[in-house]
Amino acid sequence: MAKIVRVTLLLIVLLAVAQGAWKAHVRTSDWSETLRVAVYPVNAGASPAADSYIGGLRRPVIEPLAVFLREQARGYNLRLAEPIEVYLAPRVNAVPPAPPRNGSAAEIVWWSLQMRWWAWRHDGFDGPRPHVRVFVLYHAPAAGLTLPHSTGLRAGMIVLANAFAGADNEGGNNVVIAHELLHTFGATDKYDPATNLPLYPEGYAEPNAVPLFPQRRAEIMGGRIPLSRSEAEIPRSLDQTTLGAATAHEINWLK
Repeated sequence: MAKIVRVTLLLIVLLAVAQGAWKAHVRTSDWSETLRVAVYPVNAGASPAADSYIGGLRRPVIEPLAVFLREQARGYNLRLAEPIEVYLAPRVNAVPPAPPRNGSAAEIVWWSLQMRWWAWRHDGFDGPRPHVRVFVLYHAPAAGLTLPHSTGLRAGMIVLANAFAGADNEGGNNVVIAHELLHTFGATDKYDPATNLPLYPEGYAEPNAVPLFPQRRAEIMGGRIPLSRSEAEIPRSLDQTTLGAATAHEINWLK
């Protein structure tokens, strides 16, 4: 009897999750309304430097996210003038569950459910209910520090973005956040995970440029500015990125 109850409860939870995911998919694929994006700062390593930086964060730091999507949408004649509006939520004094490394499909699904439960428990934002929740894990800058991989969940509309806590890093942080945010809208990566080099042509901002190299900007889902067939650099801000046609098609901006 107890097993039946547990299975029934699990099915109810999975049904609710599936229904929520379906509603989120419809909402973020027809672009009939401006989507609310709330950004939650998290001190990833209990660092005093990161804590101080988070204490000084203000909404203008993340406003370039809305500006970027507004300008890119205009280029595709999207009827919605403002695809997103961004809000700075209160800091979260807890660290989310880490995604599994090279996890199986079952492990990834389980982590996704844990992440959504964690996000619900630690959502202290008292503004309008966000469509997408972005948890930015700030790390104190240090020589040689490589940040963990960031993640954007289509199911659940949640982003885990790893970022450096410093004013000099804000432009690059917004590039990471925008990339993961677009994952929640249905965009896919357009780079080779083995080399981190953008894939041609979909991962290039100007695939028809002559000469092809060096490119001037990065395709946002390609992640880097191609300088040659074997070299690419990370963009310093969203001003050095664009949203290409393949990505626009995936997020339903281009038919």
